[in-house]
Amino acid sequence: MAENDGFVMDGETEKSRTSKTLPIVDFASFILSLYSSGMVQLGKLEDPSGTSKTVDLILARHTIDMMAMLEEKTKGNLTEEEQNLLKTLLREIRLAFVEAKK
Repeated sequence: MAENDGFVMDGETEKSRTSKTLPIVDFASFILSLYSSGMVQLGKLEDPSGTSKTVDLILARHTIDMMAMLEEKTKGNLTEEEQNLLKTLLREIRLAFVEAKK
């Protein structure tokens, strides 16, 4: 059911919804999240579940493509800091992808 400006599950109150501690949603944290997911997919970082490091090149390529699409679509709309972060992370994950393919 829609309530105010967001979606609320049945039985959830506004207070319970706002009392949860979640990270701030901004461009940098979003890009870092994509980057981290890609590094897990490339086997460079351990899966958050702690099971193991696995490589999924197809999914990693998809994540890199999403980051590249964001770079293209946000051109001229990012702060210099955001633009540098995205450019740096894309370069690092692309290099990691090439290493993982070997």
